[in-house]
Amino acid sequence: METVIIIVAGVLVTVATYLLLSKNLIRVILGTAILTHAVHLLLMAMGGFKGESVPIISDKHTTYVDALPQALILTSIVISFAVTAFFLVLAYQVYKRTNTDDLSKLRGYRHE
Repeated sequence: METVIIIVAGVLVTVATYLLLSKNLIRVILGTAILTHAVHLLLMAMGGFKGESVPIISDKHTTYVDALPQALILTSIVISFAVTAFFLVLAYQVYKRTNTDDLSKLRGYRHE
């Protein structure tokens, strides 16, 4: 199962790299969002899927699921959602003021 998740994370990194190299501002924002999801999958795969029960101490189970990667991923999801929302609002304001979302045209833009 970890192999499939790592391959999916690799595909997501490839798609995110393609989107990040685009000239469109919205594609760059979507590329950053996809890249964070690829990192979430990679963290989940690194945490492993082995374990039979929740980490409650008892005599029945000897291996437990590690909860630390899950907590890190949950925190990262919340932070990436906030950053993506901020980037989308910023892109909307840039488009409203400049009437373009092309990054090559925005490079030479001077605020009047």
